[in-house]
Amino acid sequence: MATDTTEVKAIARFIRISPFKVRRVLDQIRGRSYREALIILEFMPYRACEPVLKVLRSAAANAEHNEGLDRAELVITQAYADQGPVLKRFQPRAQGRAYQIRKPTCHITVAVGAGTTGK
Repeated sequence: MATDTTEVKAIARFIRISPFKVRRVLDQIRGRSYREALIILEFMPYRACEPVLKVLRSAAANAEHNEGLDRAELVITQAYADQGPVLKRFQPRAQGRAYQIRKPTCHITVAVGAGTTGK
């Protein structure tokens, strides 16, 4: 007997923001319903909310188009941010020195699945 554990995901790669800052936002929406997560992301004051919102909407569109799931019943099953490549830049300093500036990137993954009716 097959269980209905369809999980659809969307990935945004090479986003120019630190993965630590993105994880702070993802921790707030993990396990919540799609609509609840949209409201939370809309009113959080962090810059990381914008790319996370785009990935979440993409995952919901994938679920609706590819799997035929209803957006109203979606639940965020997985949400994580992996570290991407670090852009290394140099800032000129006094007496011919150069300080390294690290510009981190991250890969944001959001997976949604059909929610349980018991909630």
